[in-house]
Amino acid sequence: MAVRTSGAAHTDESVLRRCDGSELFGVDPDDLPDGLVVADETGRVICFNAAAAKITTVSKAEALGAPLERALPLEDLKGRRWWRLTDPYGGIATRVGQPERNLLLPGGREVLVSARYVRERPTGPIRRLVVSLRGTEARRRTERSHAELIATVAHELRSPLTSVQGFTATLLAKWERFTDDQKRLMLETVDADAHRVTRLIAELLDISRIDSGRLEVRRQLVDIAAAVGRHIQAHMAGGQSPDRFLVRIQQPLPDLWADPDKIDQVLGNLLENAVRHGEGTVTIEVAPASAHDEQKGTAVTVSDEGPGIPEESMGRVFTRFWRGSKRGGTGLGLYIVKGIVEAHGGTIAVGRGPGGGAQFRFILPVGAPAYLS
Repeated sequence: MAVRTSGAAHTDESVLRRCDGSELFGVDPDDLPDGLVVADETGRVICFNAAAAKITTVSKAEALGAPLERALPLEDLKGRRWWRLTDPYGGIATRVGQPERNLLLPGGREVLVSARYVRERPTGPIRRLVVSLRGTEARRRTERSHAELIATVAHELRSPLTSVQGFTATLLAKWERFTDDQKRLMLETVDADAHRVTRLIAELLDISRIDSGRLEVRRQLVDIAAAVGRHIQAHMAGGQSPDRFLVRIQQPLPDLWADPDKIDQVLGNLLENAVRHGEGTVTIEVAPASAHDEQKGTAVTVSDEGPGIPEESMGRVFTRFWRGSKRGGTGLGLYIVKGIVEAHGGTIAVGRGPGGGAQFRFILPVGAPAYLS
């Protein structure tokens, strides 16, 4: 047996009272978000919080005072009884616990379990066995999100790489057969697809840094009005009419200390979305944050006159893989935009513009880098 049951004839009521309330832990165990199960030196449960009861569907009254193996009947993925397999009370005396792993409750329900062995001395007997329980739903969602990200990026990479491989193979095999104009056209296509691959890889790296909280911001004094002008010029060079854009700059603007490359990324994404998915005039407004805003700084608003974003979709706009239309794209751009704005300490919101189309508004706060203060 993995769990000793000596002293099973009675339960230390004073211990139960201390553990069931806040006196022993400093907080009420029922306030903890994860399941908490504590067994005493005899292997009997002296604490079983509300989260543990919800996860296991075993009531607190039924669990308290019962042997741990009965109150928490866990099996590994091979169907072996977990407490008998690990033998916490009679096993290796230097063991301090069990790392988190997937185990099964009755009925095959998965749960994440970790354990800590509290001993009187490093190699002494166990004085208390503390078990943490968590549901697997959050981990499953994360795994699905990662799998979807990999599938999306793989799909988006396949097309340009196939094009690059096909054109280069054709040019190498039949170089002399093509005219200079044909060669130029194929090389321009290869160059465009190579840039697309580079952009996809950059997006993937940005997502990794945002998710891990490692997105670096190298602040410099940024002329946001000039940055907007550069992006509009790029769109006009790509064939857009100058009449498509309306720019409003309200002076004076507060000094903006930000990462110029990342601000270009934000502006580029929002303007591209407005041009590609919106209609009519694309309006870009740059102004000091108004008195109604929660923070001081520079506010940038990008709006169009298209169909806009449905109300039921606005809560998902900044999530991964959200697409406003079926016109291609990875659906990662706005997720990255939000991550960049928040890395600067700013905020971003989506709504409906005056012309009925989509409106994105972000605020970058006032503040110079620490080394200048």
